[in-house]
Amino acid sequence: QVQLRESGGGLVQPGESLRLACAASGVITIPLSVAWYRRGVDKTREWVGGITTGGTTDYEDSVKGRFTISRDNAKNTIYLQMNNLKPEDTGVYYCGHTRDDGVYWGQGTQVTVSS
Repeated sequence: QVQLRESGGGLVQPGESLRLACAASGVITIPLSVAWYRRGVDKTREWVGGITTGGTTDYEDSVKGRFTISRDNAKNTIYLQMNNLKPEDTGVYYCGHTRDDGVYWGQGTQVTVSS
C-alpha cells in the first residue's frame, strides 16, 4: 500500500505563491514518481504536471514557467511550487502515484486564488 498526503493549500491573492507538499509513505520506491492534478470549480480533473523516477519534470502549458515540481528523497516528499497564481488556478490539488497494482491518490488540498 501507498499513502499520499497533500498539504500546503490555502487562500491567496492573485500574483502570490504557495508550495504544496505530497508526503508519501508505505511500500514505495525511491525516488518516487508523482503526478499532480487539480479539480477546478467546473469539477473537471486536469493534469498539472509530474516528475519521473529519473527526475524529469513536465507541466501543463498554462502553468509552465510558474509552477515547479521538486522532490526530497530523504523526506519522501514531492513539492509543487506555484508562483504568480491566478484565479483560474483555484481548485483541489491532488498528487497521484501509479504502480502495477493501481493508482494511489491523496485526499487533496484546496487552493483558492481570489482578490
